[in-house]
Amino acid sequence: MSTGKRVVALGFFDGVHLGHQALMKLARERAAALNAQPAVITFDAHPDAVVFGTEVPLLSTNAGREELIRRVAGIGDVITLHFDETFMRTPWEDFIRSVTEDMGAVHLVLGHDFSCGWRGEGRAQRIAAWCGEHGVGCDIVQPVLLDGVVVSSTYIRRLITAGDMEEASRFLGHPYSVSDTVVHGYERGRRMGIPTINFPIPSGVIVPRHGVYATRAWLPQGPCPAITNVGVRPTFRDDGHVTVETNLLDFQGELYGASVRIDLLAFLRDEKKFPSQEDLAAQIRSDIEATRQYFSEREGAAL
Repeated sequence: MSTGKRVVALGFFDGVHLGHQALMKLARERAAALNAQPAVITFDAHPDAVVFGTEVPLLSTNAGREELIRRVAGIGDVITLHFDETFMRTPWEDFIRSVTEDMGAVHLVLGHDFSCGWRGEGRAQRIAAWCGEHGVGCDIVQPVLLDGVVVSSTYIRRLITAGDMEEASRFLGHPYSVSDTVVHGYERGRRMGIPTINFPIPSGVIVPRHGVYATRAWLPQGPCPAITNVGVRPTFRDDGHVTVETNLLDFQGELYGASVRIDLLAFLRDEKKFPSQEDLAAQIRSDIEATRQYFSEREGAAL
């Protein structure tokens, strides 16, 4: 039964990686001890984009980040605040007071490098001192290391840009994925006998290394092994427009308008321009076999 009290994890949480998950796990534990509701407060724009005007290629959309917090971190109460210049100029004490008084936070969980307020003056240690003076609990979570490397969204972005999805998945603690609603494409794959589902890379989201990946598609019907091409389809035309095209192994049916998530599991090869559609079709069939082998070796079942 809800008491109206919250234990709040504060941060942007791009990618909801292992470091973020450690912070949210602690928020759940504190909430259970305090008979409170675990919650996450995040923002609709990366602070660096507003404060410094720096373009930050995000690991997911706002909706995707909220879905990850719920699915991976197990916290259903996700509050996304609008981050603009007005918010940036808010004194940090006013923001923390709003979180505790207006949102019912009795305990805060912060990353060691968290800051808020005008000029980032609300640093983690300063917030913790304020909480101590106002009867609010506060934890500051230190960096999480994996193989001696600090888990960070910046490092994971580098892995994804390089196409190293297996290493990115280790640091994320879950497969890197892209998701959207299936739209109508040019149906060239269907004409080659290799139909695909298609959607664009959302604006502002990082573009993985162009190429073909062994993937798992999460359909309304359930999970399905697949191969996915991320790129500009150079065999047909290269207008610079990046799309995600996925061939579902052994699936029959229509998915137009359906919401689909694609987990990018392993890089198979670079995207390339082929002399003909026939050459491309032959390569795709080879990619399909490589994907079947990938799943067979890791999951113990031929597909």
